[in-house]
Amino acid sequence: MPTEVTVLAYAGVLQFVQFIVMAVPANQQLGTDYTAGARDEPRQLTGLAARLNRAMQNHFEGLILFTLAVVVVTLGDRSSGLTEACAWTYLGARILYVPAYASGVKYVRSIIWAVGFLATAVMLIAAIL
Repeated sequence: MPTEVTVLAYAGVLQFVQFIVMAVPANQQLGTDYTAGARDEPRQLTGLAARLNRAMQNHFEGLILFTLAVVVVTLGDRSSGLTEACAWTYLGARILYVPAYASGVKYVRSIIWAVGFLATAVMLIAAIL
């Protein structure tokens, strides 16, 4: 299996982990009667639960672009040391992003996000060139 696909699988596992890490405080905050119900009346998460939810949603968004990059690199047979390094950089950035966002660190989390985003962009550009 190409390295980029392996990293994509790890990124998928990370998404599952993020969901679980977010769901525990969300259920504690909102109550299981609410979260198990139809949720007809919206309730807002706050504090740590809200930050973990936003970090998870952000990874869903980033994962779309990263998956696209992996597909283009893999199907285009354009894997290289650069694209492999970019894939690992993306995953590392996403792993660091969760605690950075959860702790409310300003600017650092944006830099971490930008590293992952740029790694994805470089993968796509490398596949095209």
